[in-house]
Amino acid sequence: MLVFALGDHFALFADLDARLGDVLLRQHARQRPPPPDIVLIDIDQASLDDPEMLELAGNWPWPRATHGELVDFIAGGKPAVIAFDLIFSEPDLFRPGSDAVLAQAIAKHRVLLPLVVAADGLATPLANLPPGLGARPGNHAEPDAALPLIAPKAIDPAAWNTGLINFLADDDQIGRRYWIDYPHRGWTLPSLPRRIGEQAGWAIPTRDAITLNWYGRPFTHYSYREIFLAAQRSDGKPPDLTDKIIIIGAAAPGLHDLRPTPLGATTPGPEILATAVANLRNDDWLRPANHPWNLIFGLAGMIGVGLAFTRRPNPLAIAGTLTLTTAIIVTTAWLLLPLNIQWTPFSALLAIWLTFALAATASYLRERRQRDLAVQMFSRFLDPNIVRSLTDEGRLAEAEASTSREISVLFSDIRGFTTISENRPPEEIVRLLNQYFDLQVAAIFEHDGTLDKFIGDAIMAFWNAPLEDPEHAVKAVRAALAMARGLERFRQELGDAGKDFDIGIGVHTGPAVVGFLGARQRLDYTAIGDTVNLASRIEGQTKGVARILVSQATRDACDNVFAFVDHGEYIVKGRHQPVRLFEPREHP
Repeated sequence: MLVFALGDHFALFADLDARLGDVLLRQHARQRPPPPDIVLIDIDQASLDDPEMLELAGNWPWPRATHGELVDFIAGGKPAVIAFDLIFSEPDLFRPGSDAVLAQAIAKHRVLLPLVVAADGLATPLANLPPGLGARPGNHAEPDAALPLIAPKAIDPAAWNTGLINFLADDDQIGRRYWIDYPHRGWTLPSLPRRIGEQAGWAIPTRDAITLNWYGRPFTHYSYREIFLAAQRSDGKPPDLTDKIIIIGAAAPGLHDLRPTPLGATTPGPEILATAVANLRNDDWLRPANHPWNLIFGLAGMIGVGLAFTRRPNPLAIAGTLTLTTAIIVTTAWLLLPLNIQWTPFSALLAIWLTFALAATASYLRERRQRDLAVQMFSRFLDPNIVRSLTDEGRLAEAEASTSREISVLFSDIRGFTTISENRPPEEIVRLLNQYFDLQVAAIFEHDGTLDKFIGDAIMAFWNAPLEDPEHAVKAVRAALAMARGLERFRQELGDAGKDFDIGIGVHTGPAVVGFLGARQRLDYTAIGDTVNLASRIEGQTKGVARILVSQATRDACDNVFAFVDHGEYIVKGRHQPVRLFEPREHP
């Protein structure tokens, strides 16, 4: 947030706003034709190469009298303003009369000339400048303020009526603005667009610079040679220039008056000047609306994303909402351009998306840790295939929740193991027990059971948790039958030593509370309640009766899936009412 709040001081954010703002501006410019009453007379490559121009004016730079003749000629078309975008900075020592011709034309027709603040050089005190340069002191103007200036020294200062044409580049060297008043130590120098506006009687905004609102097509252009050669003919007439603003400038690539702008890397300088003049005249220059709206919007979006992730929603839903919001914001920025408002919310959007990326990563890592922990815990109780399905289907949260539900509980205990343990070393006894438990746990997992715990040489398992299974009673009984078959195989492997080895299995179906229980250092996924106790008591009744006994509730839940042998009613510990027990068998 701090980086975004100080975004203007970070090149990444400022450059992103500027460059993406340029993309919108280029698209918007396509819908904006330039005003027809601003006309450019281009010193283009055709003018430099034309044989007649070479014969009359020679190679570039042409004699200044050439420009004077052109001005006299186009002035006959009664334009509103004539301005040069050429700097006549040095007198023509070989043709001083040529400079005089231009000076006379400039003075006669009130032609505006450009002025440039140089990057270095001898500084001229602003207080000593001729009035034609328009330097104006403010309330706090410093008397010794000075600037290195490139002025039209080839022209008599009495005819000077100048305006600044310095290229105003942003930090990325792209020109998006134009000077109106160039400030320096309490003084201001007027720009050429301001001078044109003052001469034409426009209202001029009080500001240092304006943001340019570009046009998608070129201004009305005439080639310099076309106008000049018409002036040489006795019957030549200028084009219709009545009340138009005329800008004479260099467009040929070799004259190096090309600048990078949002429209492209080689925008001719006269096009930039004409855009500034048109914006100033029509009062449709762009009003930036970035701060504080960007800051407010960005911080609100970042906080909103952070709060959204605290509720643990699907990150894809947040991403979808952000995508829609981004589209709405960009569309809003686009719709504001026809209102001459430029909003570049892209750094704010970037900050919001970065917040989303960080929050999504943190959420993923948190979920991953929780999932790994849950998988690790459930892997102790469930078949690994079931654990993987829980992970793949995103059902771990459901599985972790403690709940009260109907389950089927199985208890299995070993009988006759004492005889085996008396004649074998402890290591072999442990190996045999582990082998036996592997067989029995495999039968439980094969029928989707949850292994609760080992209690000495007894096993407790249950069905219908952590995930619901409507056939939990049937699967519990099938697991019991599979455990009995596994016991027979195990006894065969033991040979004579296994003839006394047996098990008892009790199954009961009823309500219980299921969930993680224990201390923070050790949690077990278990079931508690009277159903569990009764299943254990039923297992205790199997001795001398049957290897597997189930309760009436389990028998009813299995319907006719198995054949049941009724072994009558039994009184079990903790129960006042007798319990009816059944022995399940597969149908013949």
